[in-house]
Amino acid sequence: MEKLTIIKVGGKIVEEEDSLRELLHNFAQIEGNKLLVHGGGRSATRLAEKLGIESRMVNGRRITDEETLKVVTMVYGGLVNKNIVAKLQAMGINALGMTGVDLNLIRAEKRPVKDVDYGYVGDVKEVRGKVLYPFVKSGVVPVLAPLTHDNKGNILNTNADTIAGETAKALAKDFNVELVFCFEKKGVLLDEKDENSVIPTLNRQEFAQLVERQIIQGGMIPKLENAFEAIDAGVKKVIITQASEIGKGTGTVVS
Repeated sequence: MEKLTIIKVGGKIVEEEDSLRELLHNFAQIEGNKLLVHGGGRSATRLAEKLGIESRMVNGRRITDEETLKVVTMVYGGLVNKNIVAKLQAMGINALGMTGVDLNLIRAEKRPVKDVDYGYVGDVKEVRGKVLYPFVKSGVVPVLAPLTHDNKGNILNTNADTIAGETAKALAKDFNVELVFCFEKKGVLLDEKDENSVIPTLNRQEFAQLVERQIIQGGMIPKLENAFEAIDAGVKKVIITQASEIGKGTGTVVS
């Protein structure tokens, strides 16, 4: 099977001109089939503020009421997504900006209310890999924004890490998938105060021990859980690294 590299990048990287330029330069150097999943939360927060809409977060997750949903749809599916696509076209990469709504690509369900009502936030139920397959095979580079739909006419704000992981799983039947989560650190750190204390490889047993010792905590826990689920579903390799290190083989390899 052919290789497919899926890169997930957070909003901070794609929203600042210098870091976006570096990211897309490194992304363009990746040989073969590739796909990009992006966030855009900071831009959404800034626009909401200008429109007088309060941004509310719980445990790092955005509460998405009706007005906030309009903002994230405009920002994620419009401004951020098309800015990336335009810059990739300038580099000679034939990119296609998409959300999970387009072509019924990603169906989700509105998150049930438990301790917190997250509003129009979606939990992914299905990614239709067969929709992306012909684009990827023909050399088109999909650029996915973190929006899905519930098949009842509602757009849902959905975690970009989850979209990347579920898309990787859906395409693992047709490609040797390498999934790369990019964030601000060089990898998973043994000591958060030491930027160079990167853990080179991590398996489930080691992960459980490091969580118990509170070395791995916060948002890194769900990121790594996504990574292990992807491996279990047939994804060949998951790497957690800095955007500037794409393609250099550095970071933490999850096995």
